[in-house]
Amino acid sequence: MIEFHNVTKRFEGGYEALSNVSLKLGDGQMAFITGHSGAGKSTLLKIIALIEKPTRGQALLNRINLNTVARRRVPYIRRNIGIIFQDHQLLFDRPVFENVALPLQIQGYRPQEIAKRTRAALDKVGLLHKERSMPITLSGGEQQRVGIARAVVHKPMLLLADEPTGNLDPVLSREIMQIFVDFNQVGVTVLVASHDLRLIEELDKPRMTLNRGQLILNDLDDSEPGDDRGWY
Repeated sequence: MIEFHNVTKRFEGGYEALSNVSLKLGDGQMAFITGHSGAGKSTLLKIIALIEKPTRGQALLNRINLNTVARRRVPYIRRNIGIIFQDHQLLFDRPVFENVALPLQIQGYRPQEIAKRTRAALDKVGLLHKERSMPITLSGGEQQRVGIARAVVHKPMLLLADEPTGNLDPVLSREIMQIFVDFNQVGVTVLVASHDLRLIEELDKPRMTLNRGQLILNDLDDSEPGDDRGWY
């Protein structure tokens, strides 16, 4: 699914966010990226999501070399990826249903299919009863769930999450993380950047740790893929 071979990312001014990072995340696996603020977690996710490109090395997604992807192909590759940010990036002038349906509308799905998939995604995150609500009326945890529903409504093969529980209390954090586990159990590959080590240890999932752009811990080799069953 994801392979990094000696990936380095250097920004203007000489700041090196990643330095010779090599890793492999197999299809159907779930793992966490940990590390201090500025360690390179977000940059790693952005390379996978084609928001950034490596300065050196090779990044592969489903055997596609992300270094050489033409700009016109980026939207097609991203159709296989769901992305969740700490900042939910919801549209506050549209109700929950329209926020979640937006990716399907952009891709040109028929209205009946949009309605079916949108309600299935909202039901999966426990917010079907909130489909007509405006995001501003929701709690922080509910807003994050809307963001997750929007990220999975097109049934991506890969789910990326960047500090998805950073602004939530411990109870809500566990609920959000369990949603990611549930998706992994139906075959979705999941990669989550998080600094919540206690919660990661509770979930007993493999972990990669970055320190100043270098990968200093990688126990992915011991992980097992999720089961292929359920919603997907």
